Amino acid sequence: MHDSYIDFANSPVGSRITALLGLPAPLPLERYRADQPVIKGTVLLGAGANPQLLGTLAAAFQSMGAQTLAHRTLPQWTAVANQAGLMTGRWGVEDKPGEKVKALVFDATGMDDSAQSDALYQFFHDTARSVLTCGRVVVIGRPPESCSAPRQATVQRALEGLTRALAKELKRAITVNLVYVAPGAESQLESTLRFMLSPRCAYVSAQVVRIGVPAGPSTAPADWKLPLAGKKVLVTGASRGIGASIAEVMAREGAEVICLDIPQARAGLDEVATKLGGKALALDIGSAEAPAALVAAAKADGGWDVVIHNAGITRDKTIANMKEPLWQSVVNINLSTQERINEALVAAGALKAGGRIICVSSISGIAGNLGQTNYAFSKAGVIGMVQSTAPELARYGITINAVAPGFIETQMTAAVPFAIREAGRRMNSMGQGGLPQDVAEAIAWFASPASGGLSGNVVRVCGQSLIGA
Repeated sequence: MHDSYIDFANSPVGSRITALLGLPAPLPLERYRADQPVIKGTVLLGAGANPQLLGTLAAAFQSMGAQTLAHRTLPQWTAVANQAGLMTGRWGVEDKPGEKVKALVFDATGMDDSAQSDALYQFFHDTARSVLTCGRVVVIGRPPESCSAPRQATVQRALEGLTRALAKELKRAITVNLVYVAPGAESQLESTLRFMLSPRCAYVSAQVVRIGVPAGPSTAPADWKLPLAGKKVLVTGASRGIGASIAEVMAREGAEVICLDIPQARAGLDEVATKLGGKALALDIGSAEAPAALVAAAKADGGWDVVIHNAGITRDKTIANMKEPLWQSVVNINLSTQERINEALVAAGALKAGGRIICVSSISGIAGNLGQTNYAFSKAGVIGMVQSTAPELARYGITINAVAPGFIETQMTAAVPFAIREAGRRMNSMGQGGLPQDVAEAIAWFASPASGGLSGNVVRVCGQSLIGA
């Protein structure tokens, strides 16, 4: 559903009225197109004491063709960048701000004491007003749980508060995210940087992502424009809405897509599969026979590389008024079925080594929602499944992650009463709902063969919703 208020708020007359009345004025978000570079504009770098990832960052920026500048507190960047084949320079002259930039990247990996926090203040104090509309901010640290000393863990954990507050302060459709890179996982950073610095990350903000040492294959694709070339990807619930968008993005990334939905949705399913040159698989995944049927289908394809659990249902009632079948059906489809399918595919070897499982949770599973005890239980359970099974799946070289959408413009949200719909749209740092594409882009990042260091993560695609924040 189109959000006409954004058009109004950005029109000459509408912008004056919204300013006069103090109404929100959300900006149109920049979204990814295949003909665009990773980032259009300059990346400005800063760092705390003893930064440990400058070489890794230089190699990644060289790979993605990004232009860089260094803040005055990072004079060593010039030598590091030049060694990687990057042209670079210093931002600002005589302590005066320099040019507007598209992104800020701060390497905090070497900070081991809160007394070093002045480096964060100096960098963001100087640069906060210099980020362009729809810009990107990425802070990189070390996972607190991996730190050898309490003070180091303390300052690294403090980065979460900084990034969440910055995401609310910068506004103008700027996203801010924190990436914790475990020691030894430095080579796994590029995939995440490419996502977080690009328009793919338009509706993902104030998130914390952990990159670990991959347990299975994790290599840069031969072509970053087609990272899933030669991969076979199952997308459940693919006949419309978010599922159809996921299937479309997977195909755009080069994958052969197996589109699955219930037999009753066969017409829409066939239409999506035909459009994308994929396969249609009409199956009720909630049935007892579904896991075995999927194992057979996967083996007939020579094994699948990625499984995306998007299918889900709602049956809303307060728990006092809810009949037991409504509880059972939601939990079965949204959660128990995913567990059974994952176990069956892995046990049979139908999901290849180096495979990816990506699940769709919900902000309701994080914050709860009136009249959705069954749905919230199931979606919180998806988060639990991702976090608890990630170590088990690592033994097979398989990763598992989840996205948790907030308010996304779909047929379902279009049917929500006007006042509730507007509240859902505006109560986030972007001041608007997301699009199905935003969910699909985050899933594509997790699905990439270069994302093997990502497992056990749950990333909200919600524009930093105030609900559950």
